[in-house]
Order: sequence, then C-alpha cells, then structure tokens
Amino acid sequence: MSSMTIGPIAGPAADPSERSALLFWMIFTGLSIFAVVLLWRFGLIRLMLISDRTYISSLIALLYVVTCGHCFLRTRAIAREGAAARRCRAVLAALEGGRALEAGGAAALPRGLVRDHIESLVTKAAAQDYRPVDQTLLLRTLADRLRGSNGFGAFVSDTLMKLGLLGTIVGFIIMLAPIAGLDAADKVAMRSSMGLMSDGMAVAMYTTLAGLVGSILVRIQYYMLDAATQKVFSDAVVLTETYVTPVLERKGSGIKGAGIAT
Repeated sequence: MSSMTIGPIAGPAADPSERSALLFWMIFTGLSIFAVVLLWRFGLIRLMLISDRTYISSLIALLYVVTCGHCFLRTRAIAREGAAARRCRAVLAALEGGRALEAGGAAALPRGLVRDHIESLVTKAAAQDYRPVDQTLLLRTLADRLRGSNGFGAFVSDTLMKLGLLGTIVGFIIMLAPIAGLDAADKVAMRSSMGLMSDGMAVAMYTTLAGLVGSILVRIQYYMLDAATQKVFSDAVVLTETYVTPVLERKGSGIKGAGIAT
C-alpha cells in the first residue's frame, strides 16, 4: 500500500513555481538578446568589432556566451533539485515521514541530492543506534554539492573585468606609440599619427565597455543562480528537521524503551 501511495505523489510536479529559477534566467537572457539585436541593427556592435584590432572585445563576447551556457546548465540542475526536494516533502508529509522511511527507506523518495542527504542521515542514525542526530557536517556537504561549479561565475566576471582593463592598457599603448617619433612640421605624419591615436582610443574604450557590461551581466545571472541554490538548501534543512530527524530520534527512543522493558 505504501509503495502504491508514493508513486502518484512523486510523479507530477507539485509546485508550479518549481521552474522559477530557469524562467527568470530565460527572461533575463531574452532581454539581453533583444538588446544585442538592437545594438547590431544600429551598427554599434559591428563598429566595435571592426575598431578593435586586438580582438579582445571578441574574446570577451565569446567568453560571455560560454558562461551563459554554463549558467543555463547549472540553473536547470538547481531547478530539478528544487522540484525533487518539494516532491520529497510531499511524500513525507503524506506518509507522515516515519511510514515513508519504514516502507521503502529513503530510496523510495524522488532522486536528487536531497534524497541522498536523507539516506546519509538514515545511515548515520542507524550507525549510532538512533541517538540524537547532528547533521551539521552532512548539511555542509549538501551545500557544497548544491553549489557545484557556481563559483565559475565569479571567476568569469573577474576575468572579463580584467580583460577590459587589459584592452584599456593596450589601447593607450597604441595611442601613445606614435608620439615618440612625431614631427610637428610633417603634416602627413601628423595626420597618420592622429589616426593611430584614434584607433588606440577606440580599442581602449570598446574593450573597457565590453568588459564592464559582460562582467555586470554575468554577476546578475549568477546572483539569481545563487539565490535559487540557497532556497533549495533552505528547503532541504526545513524538510529534514521537520520530517526526518524527529522520526529517527523517536525511533531511537522506541528502541531504548523496548530495551528497558526487556
């Protein structure tokens, strides 16, 4: 009976907001793509790519696109973990926690990192004869596993900023290089030097702008991802403290009571 009850609850999505993190990422990315299309239509992106002879702006754009793909994969994974955590909560609430664990163990719960955490709690409680369970270390492990490679966003954001500063320095070098051999009496040389100085200034400005904008956009994406990750972790803490650890500790009290009676 218990296994038949678990199936229908775990199957469908219980919360329509379970994909909110992925939805927010898609809205943000859609707005970014719309802005890029507008800038391309007005020729600003094409002008930036043509004016930047160092190709640093192109490298920044490529790195940003790769980072967006990584953020999408991480956001989708966190959305799935959040959905699995909510289904675990529905199963434990419907079967009053203890019956769910006794029926098929934590293996009967939906797959995910939260289920793995519950399995570890059950194993730890059994190993220490169901004494009060301290899950501090296990929660730290769960937090690290949920975070995964989210730190890649901070690394890329910092890298984009530094690439923009590198482009600024290179642009100023290009701009100031003709000054050493500049002859004020030679109008042709003056005109050529002014062109080189203009090219250098364009490199400096465009790479700085690309680095700053890319860094800010990456920060925003990974901020939303970190917020979604934190929510999943908080749900896991509430789930285990409400439905799992009380059951395990109550089972330990029952074992002690049986031992005393014997």
